[in-house]
Amino acid sequence: MKEGLTQKQWITLLGMTIAAFIFNTSEFMPIGLLIDISKDFHMTEANAGMIITIYAWVVMLLSLPLMMLVSRFSYKKLLLNCVAFFGISHIMSVIAPSFIFLLLSRIGVACAHSVFWSIATPIAVKLVSEKFRSFAMSMVVTGTSIAMIAGLPLGRIIGLHFGWRMTFLSIAVIAFILFFYILFSFPEMSNGRKLSMHRLPLLLRKPMLQGLYIVTFVIVTAYYTSYSYIEPFLFQIAKLSENMITIALIVFGASGIFGSLIFSVFYKKYEKYFFFASIVSIMLVLFLLTPVSSSLLLIIFIFAFWGMVVTAYNVSGQAAIINAAPAGTASVAMSIYSGLYNLGIGTGSWLGGIITTNISILYLGYFGGIIALAGCMYCLYRIVPLLVKSKA
Repeated sequence: MKEGLTQKQWITLLGMTIAAFIFNTSEFMPIGLLIDISKDFHMTEANAGMIITIYAWVVMLLSLPLMMLVSRFSYKKLLLNCVAFFGISHIMSVIAPSFIFLLLSRIGVACAHSVFWSIATPIAVKLVSEKFRSFAMSMVVTGTSIAMIAGLPLGRIIGLHFGWRMTFLSIAVIAFILFFYILFSFPEMSNGRKLSMHRLPLLLRKPMLQGLYIVTFVIVTAYYTSYSYIEPFLFQIAKLSENMITIALIVFGASGIFGSLIFSVFYKKYEKYFFFASIVSIMLVLFLLTPVSSSLLLIIFIFAFWGMVVTAYNVSGQAAIINAAPAGTASVAMSIYSGLYNLGIGTGSWLGGIITTNISILYLGYFGGIIALAGCMYCLYRIVPLLVKSKA
């Protein structure tokens, strides 16, 4: 445990970690249940994958407008409303009689997601002193890693044995418990002054933010071109059993904790190059995905490395956004980041579906790798020089 943090700070950081856990478990859950959902509604996996694409695009479209709308409210009030609406939307998923109804309920979850990921990192850094900001951000990202370690695989296991609807019901129950945890344990925190539309151009004209936003969209598109269809890829190309697919996903998530740890230990020291190194690593993983698919040992190794570098990329990207945002605009800067991140998820899922349907699922990694290469070249040209200059 970090010396210097109070018990109250630990309690609230734990709450943010749990919140990140359930929000990311829910976001990624359809990936692990795509086959069952498609069978239940008598459609192809590519068509069922639209709930991933549309979810991400809704988050992209609504992150900034919703954050602008609610920016005058306190962080605690925003968080409570997000969690409550999130839980209710999952109940609607449980009772969905059709795929359209399920899609609408997922849009409700996406609205809660839009606001949550705009405020999660700003809340975490606001809870602690400057000395512990990197640690607080890594705690939130740890919730994401735990979602991949336990949430996604456990949800998949529940779905396989009791039906995918029970998976969403389990998330709803945790969300309602978390609501009362936040209600009684979180302090009141201001959200700064309301951001008006006329200030947005000033925010968007910052070169560092421009570069980070572009790279975010490109790299996430590359990553999700492959990851959105990783379950059928492992089943059809790598010939893994259902249990081994679950193990591979657990390894992916577990290694994310190491990515979070690497960030908290080394980011400050190597801040100039940490972000760039993480996206280069993602590119390498994508190019290697198909070549290693014939070896179980290499698949497990590449999944471990993949999970680690994706987590390192996510948290270093958020840190860079927070550092580049003008005072009082962190939550709005993060809402734009969240929107573009989810635009990348949706675009990657859409591209992955096209490749899977019209070319071959075998080539997902290669297409993702080419897109990631473009992101690496842009980052080297645009972002790295700005980081070097700012830290000189």
